[in-house]
Amino acid sequence: MVDEGDAASASERAYQVIREAILDGTHQPGEMLGEASLAASLGMSRTPVRVALARLQDEGWIVVYPKRGALVQGLSERTIVELADARFVLEATAVDRAPDVLRQRLADVLERSIGAQREAFASEDVRRFIDLTLQFHRGFVEAGGNGVLLELYDRLADRHRFVLFAAGDTLLARCAEIISEHERLTEHLRVGDVTAFASTLRGHIAEVSSSVADTFPAAVLAPALLLRE
Repeated sequence: MVDEGDAASASERAYQVIREAILDGTHQPGEMLGEASLAASLGMSRTPVRVALARLQDEGWIVVYPKRGALVQGLSERTIVELADARFVLEATAVDRAPDVLRQRLADVLERSIGAQREAFASEDVRRFIDLTLQFHRGFVEAGGNGVLLELYDRLADRHRFVLFAAGDTLLARCAEIISEHERLTEHLRVGDVTAFASTLRGHIAEVSSSVADTFPAAVLAPALLLRE
């Protein structure tokens, strides 16, 4: 008899591995994932994989077709635009409300992050650069000290990660410019110029989102078509 705790642990591991492979582009939109092959690659039975796929379907990352597999979904162009808008509202609002002591503390942390971003850029480590970028922008929301805003922001993290990984080489080509914009955001944060911060942030997010959308394959931009029964 399988222990319930072991089953839950296996399904969680399956969920984390499959989800990460979708977010980082290992499993591309339009790709059909087989339950049996996933189970074999993960070294587990089909049951925890099935549970993981159901969870990923609930989150919108796949569509499960009985006896056929799970079709990986992309993000629509509208979703990319709406993601950018939501991020701007949350980040700008949090910084506007952050007390000076937290802004100064965050600026110190972000300056160290920028140094690490330069190192990742120099070594062409896209995964590391993306991780640092996500942490960098999350810091703005943390500074606001509002747990609800932070919770809302964290719900966007997977889509943000997906968008950045999908940008691939284009993101790497813009790394120097992105880092420069991060420096300006940090400077505005430190001096408490909320207006300049919001203006720079708006342009920064819009530029990144636009460059990403321009390089996406059609399968990423549009939800995959439902298969005919």
